[in-house]
Amino acid sequence: MRTIDLTGQDSQGDDQHFESLSWIESGEEPVLALGRIYPSGFRGPPHSHTKTQLWCARHGVVLVSTAGGRWMIPPGHGLLIPAGLEHFSEMISDVRMHSIYVSSSIVVSDVPRVLEITPLAGSLIEELVQSDEKPLAPRRKRLIMELLLDEIGRLPERPLGLPFPGDARLDRLCRHFLKSPDANAGIDDWARELGMSRRSFTRLFRVETGVSFVTWRQQACIFASLPRLAEGEPITNVALDAGYENIAAFTTMFRRMLGSSPSTYLKSRAA
Repeated sequence: MRTIDLTGQDSQGDDQHFESLSWIESGEEPVLALGRIYPSGFRGPPHSHTKTQLWCARHGVVLVSTAGGRWMIPPGHGLLIPAGLEHFSEMISDVRMHSIYVSSSIVVSDVPRVLEITPLAGSLIEELVQSDEKPLAPRRKRLIMELLLDEIGRLPERPLGLPFPGDARLDRLCRHFLKSPDANAGIDDWARELGMSRRSFTRLFRVETGVSFVTWRQQACIFASLPRLAEGEPITNVALDAGYENIAAFTTMFRRMLGSSPSTYLKSRAA
């Protein structure tokens, strides 16, 4: 169990990253815990591991990308990453993270899933990460690991994964949308941009992403807004910039996705 500070390293820090990966792969304990501190803009190299990973953001916002999509991990959440899945990360702000690694036979996941980290799970992970500085008695350590594994199965899933299309033209539009989200973006406008009929566009979009355009648009607006909210920008400004007519409409969609209003969510994350 260890904590690594990468704030003084370059934008990649590949040597330190792969040294940690070697430590993870050779570890024999049922649960391995690792803490890292990243500077804003840090990009981790593409990699995979033979263990299932729960990547938890304690402070800051991170994006994890795979060939099939991007997943945002705001504070108080974690991304369950299947064993063997190649991925890379980008820090949207200064980030303090905790990761745990578990045998894929114990925690099984076929696809990445964003989970809300309960106070209990967060405390258990913190205990394991700090065990280098504050060694745990073997029995206590075993009990913490057993309780944590049980708690992982109870963590609520949150719809913060954003599927991305393989079609190059559609991918370009989706990436542009994330930079300038618009809750009122229309299917006809996107179809016209691609020189397609409305029917052909909607069929292509669902085939490429697995969801409807409207569902993707709603998720993408919240996806793009979270980093700004985490940085402390006023909710009203973020909502209006994302194309919502008023804060009530933004709050309704936010609550539908995250289970609470923006103000309540931000207060709970700060606590």
